[in-house]
Amino acid sequence: MRNRGILTVLVLSLLLGLSPLAADSVIRRGIDIFTTPADGRTYYDFARNPIPAGFFCKRSKAFTGRVVLKGLPLTTETPGQLWGADTVVERLDDAAFDANGTAVTRLQFRALSLVSIDPIRTACGAFHVYVSLGGRQRVTTMSIYRTKEGGGSFSVPLAIDARLSFIPVKKPAKNKSARKLELTGTVNFPAHPISWSFPFETRTQRIGSVRVDTNGDLTPDTLLPGTSNFSPGVSPDRPLNKSWWGECPSCCEMECHTSDGEQHCYCAGVPPGCLMPPIC
Repeated sequence: MRNRGILTVLVLSLLLGLSPLAADSVIRRGIDIFTTPADGRTYYDFARNPIPAGFFCKRSKAFTGRVVLKGLPLTTETPGQLWGADTVVERLDDAAFDANGTAVTRLQFRALSLVSIDPIRTACGAFHVYVSLGGRQRVTTMSIYRTKEGGGSFSVPLAIDARLSFIPVKKPAKNKSARKLELTGTVNFPAHPISWSFPFETRTQRIGSVRVDTNGDLTPDTLLPGTSNFSPGVSPDRPLNKSWWGECPSCCEMECHTSDGEQHCYCAGVPPGCLMPPIC
């Protein structure tokens, strides 16, 4: 009789279109990973806060240009563990939904790896620009709203304290040991609604704990928790494509965060066995 009762519950769940993940009432803490395409939409603009004259060398003028960026895959202890992602944020607490379908957690940037698509030109030569995190990051509050069984929307302001490193494309002949130059910058992206869903993939496709480079020196230095039962930037109504291992996103739902002079556009991480989908 007990087995028959369990079977009845499973059949009803299937008839209602529910899954064990969709029944979750708590979003568990974990990391979320993102990939920044080289499509020209991510940039750091120095028009409002120029790089001062003399920064690159005595002859350099103030730099007021825009640096267009793309993702550079983060270095991990196990190569490829983050599926080529360049940005990692961590949800620091389990978030339980209340009677109104709202859950709250804290969020913090944990790793960032961007590089200029083209070098910037100065009177002192050309420089590649790399962007990473500059020390311990500020924590912001994330509100998650469940508007349907499979997901909903969330909203969170983003706080980034970045390190910008300028590496000479060609070291000057008179200074074989030319070192990189660095600046720091603070970016605050305001909150706006973004879709989320419970993951379409099974537990076996989730990322486990990962040691990753968090300061841009290409050495994995910090052990982070794995992903959980939360897919940011993914609509619960998004169509899927079947693959050899399960289900793949049919398109990349681009999200862009914009502040005064800075913009970061990204796709959620694409699981192994799936090609990078076109932008929706």
